[in-house]
Amino acid sequence: MSDKLFSPAQLGPLTLRNRIIMAPMTRSRSLGNVPGPLVAEYYGQRASAGLIIAEGTAPAANGLGYARIPGLFNEEQAAGWKLVADAVHARDGRIFVQFMHTGRIGHDLNLPAGAEVVAPSAVAAAGQMWTDQQQMQPHPTPRALTTAEVKDLVQEFAKAAKLAVEAGLDGVELHAANGYLLEQFLNPHSNQRTDEYGGSAENRARFVLEVADAVVAAIGAGRTGLRLSPWGTFNDMGTYEGVNEFYEYLATELQRRNLVYLHLINPETPDAPAAVAETVPRLRRAFTNTLILSGDYNATRAEAELQSGRADLIGFGRPFISNPDLVERMKAGAELTQGDQATFYAPGPEGLHQGYTDYPALAEAQVS
Repeated sequence: MSDKLFSPAQLGPLTLRNRIIMAPMTRSRSLGNVPGPLVAEYYGQRASAGLIIAEGTAPAANGLGYARIPGLFNEEQAAGWKLVADAVHARDGRIFVQFMHTGRIGHDLNLPAGAEVVAPSAVAAAGQMWTDQQQMQPHPTPRALTTAEVKDLVQEFAKAAKLAVEAGLDGVELHAANGYLLEQFLNPHSNQRTDEYGGSAENRARFVLEVADAVVAAIGAGRTGLRLSPWGTFNDMGTYEGVNEFYEYLATELQRRNLVYLHLINPETPDAPAAVAETVPRLRRAFTNTLILSGDYNATRAEAELQSGRADLIGFGRPFISNPDLVERMKAGAELTQGDQATFYAPGPEGLHQGYTDYPALAEAQVS
């Protein structure tokens, strides 16, 4: 295998030691919505990735829709993220944090006092949400944000971005994928607004682009990335006419803002509509800065994407959960440890570390 996957890459002001990205994954280990020493240990163990994109983190209290996810909008949370940044940098790693406002994907029981489930429109998502108090509960009908509240929320993202950089994180990724708030504005099924943030393609994209503008103004384009999932249906996101054209417009606008990267969940599957095969090439042409592709990659497929020029970096998700030294294992062609899905989002009976920081590196596993 060629070594392109393991070769250095430049990402704005950062030099990445390889092209392997640890994709953001919710792990629900931040008690009180504050990342603690255990979270720092977890990311520090995985610092050999070219770049870690840390788990979805709320930029505002209303965005804390899942149980035990972190926030980054107050000083206590920022101090927790400083522990994480320091742990990764101590091992010569690089780390962005993903800003994920959950929007309508949440439950009041998971939110702190005074917070509420909000969204572009009062349209409930199908499905259920885990709560520690009452287990699985239906998604509630969210309260539609007013136009003034949307504008205020833009500034909350910018303030959170400043806190992130002050805490020592290398940058932020805006999560406009997977059915969370930013994508809820993009998708006409969840966005039924009649103001300047709803209706036309330009209006539905407005909130995402205003957030990108505000974050770039706060911390710089070289520290700002964004994630998209065209054709994605996760979290009750329906497909609609003109998906490729809409995302091509969005990617063009993001390039105009010179974002350091676009992180794309590759929608190509064997049973996907024919138009899906056009998506990555169209967005690759529209966005000429760094492109990250994610989506069930292994080392062989990742190398092929890099060699073809379709991507500059490749995101790996679940393999990083159970293989803290994933980079070293792939480089050696070693077997990967399979993760225990029962502890992906919740600890086992032994404590918060179980299924989290207790997966050994290959050398440790061989000794034991």
